[in-house]
Amino acid sequence: MAAHVHFQRDPSANEDPDLGPSCSESSSDDEADQTWDDWVSDSASNQPCRSLFDAEKTLPSLQEAVAYDVKQHGFDLQKISSSLGLDFHGRIRLVNYIRKQKATAQNVAKLTGKEPFFTSDDYLIPAVEDDPYLQLPSDEPWSDDEAPADSTDPQQKVKVLEAQLQDLQRKLAQMDIFNERWDTNTEGSGSVNTMGKKGRDDDSHYFQSYGEHDIHAVMIQDRVRTSTYASFILRNPTLFQDAVVLDVGCGTGILSLFAAKGGAKKVYAIDASDIAEKAEQIVKTNGLDHIITVIRGKVEDIVLPDDVKHVDIIISEWMGYALLYESMLDSVLHARDRFLNPSTGVMAPAQCTMQLALADVSDILKERVDFWDDVYGFDLSIMSGDHFGEAIIDIIPPSSLLSEPTIVKDLDLGTITTAQLDFTSSFTLVSTAEKRRKVSAFVLYFDTFFTLSGKPAPEGTEVTVVGSEWMQVAEIWAVGGSGGLKRRRSESVGKAKSRERAGILGREEGGDGDEEAVEEEKDDVVASFSTGPQSMATHWKQTVFLLKDPIVVVEGSVIEGKFFCTKSPDNSRELDVEIHYSVKDSAEAARGEKVVVQMYKVR
Repeated sequence: MAAHVHFQRDPSANEDPDLGPSCSESSSDDEADQTWDDWVSDSASNQPCRSLFDAEKTLPSLQEAVAYDVKQHGFDLQKISSSLGLDFHGRIRLVNYIRKQKATAQNVAKLTGKEPFFTSDDYLIPAVEDDPYLQLPSDEPWSDDEAPADSTDPQQKVKVLEAQLQDLQRKLAQMDIFNERWDTNTEGSGSVNTMGKKGRDDDSHYFQSYGEHDIHAVMIQDRVRTSTYASFILRNPTLFQDAVVLDVGCGTGILSLFAAKGGAKKVYAIDASDIAEKAEQIVKTNGLDHIITVIRGKVEDIVLPDDVKHVDIIISEWMGYALLYESMLDSVLHARDRFLNPSTGVMAPAQCTMQLALADVSDILKERVDFWDDVYGFDLSIMSGDHFGEAIIDIIPPSSLLSEPTIVKDLDLGTITTAQLDFTSSFTLVSTAEKRRKVSAFVLYFDTFFTLSGKPAPEGTEVTVVGSEWMQVAEIWAVGGSGGLKRRRSESVGKAKSRERAGILGREEGGDGDEEAVEEEKDDVVASFSTGPQSMATHWKQTVFLLKDPIVVVEGSVIEGKFFCTKSPDNSRELDVEIHYSVKDSAEAARGEKVVVQMYKVR
């Protein structure tokens, strides 16, 4: 889609057919003395401008938006651009990156200027049409490539900007042509490809979004996520040694690289987005192309090369917001049914549980809802209503929780079917508030378990809650170039035992067999992580369902009801959630008469 960048100018200005828009020759001396920065600043100041970090916060002008972001978020675009050494295009990319990725000021403060998006033309496309932030004057001098000889001449600078705009439009047009060709019919170069037919719009948008580099940087930099996968793969050579592995939705191929280092005989890395091309280059760069084969295509359509019918392990990071957003699990289950060895195959992860809890999210209410009540003296409260029908993806502190969580969906990845991903679950939540508190939201997150057998974790298994002091990250990160961790003595039990996965739980060996079975059942869970508030934050954050009418609770108050979750009929990768609930004073009290119903979109 071509982007249109508008640069506003004085409508009374003369038009010169050779030079393009120019300042009026009859302008006053004061107007003639204006600098370029003054000219652009005056133009931008006439437009309302959104805050870079609060999407709902629109200020009357660019200057007020800049002042708001400095005061509320400690972010000064001029200073950060100067510290990173950004040129004109770098500043544009930074602004669009913040808006597109919904980056926080804290995240931006950690940038080095060497991130991939600073060289990506995707971030020259305005995230907000007519964004005044893109016109913010720079304190830095124009570069030699950008500035004309007289860098204070507005006419010449207009010519420079229009030339840049034409170049950008040309590049975008080329991108559109490429995307149209790919959607219609493409044959990958050097990779197996079966993407001949054009997918639904929601599929096309989904795969295109994963072609961007930054989304993969966010996922890889999620230390809880990536280190847990790395730990599971690299610390269990008895499982991965000489195994054939299928990596569904491989992205950059990081999990495939771990699997190859972990001893896999062959790894097939599947991805339907443009990132597959980069994954193939990454594999070659790391000298693992003799083990890893990158296949571009949808897993529903591909055929594994070398006449491979079954694989030993399917590994995938398919989880989305609220666990099931994006519906990637459908593809993983399809791969399981087509390719996983039915008797000894292992799914990694093996199990995920969706957890629901009560919370007081007053800070989120203040930031996203309450401020609409008084915007520069005006009542804009009608704008706040959308938040009660849209799930909010945000991080809440552990102190916000007002109940222990309850499982509303337990996914055994070895047996669950796609039909079971639309579900209804009853729940009962008991307030743990030590004093009178207001429950303003239900909070949803998920826990993930990896097991050697591919079976669910034994009942009562506690998930690993990662704290800021977690040292596993440093241990795992050194593995990439070292050839893998050395086997522990307890792990060196041979390939034969590892392939007897079906017998790991409850083998009969006589004598103390039952005790050994229980012990091995415990040892079967080798890695896990939580995306809940108690853990180090992950890129999944938590899913917050705001209540229109907060619930006043004390310790022992009970909220019970039903949780409905289905794929959206409008877009199969989005979720429709419906929560029915009632309140009673205690577990022994009669069921609350009033049943409240709220519906939400997760998108």
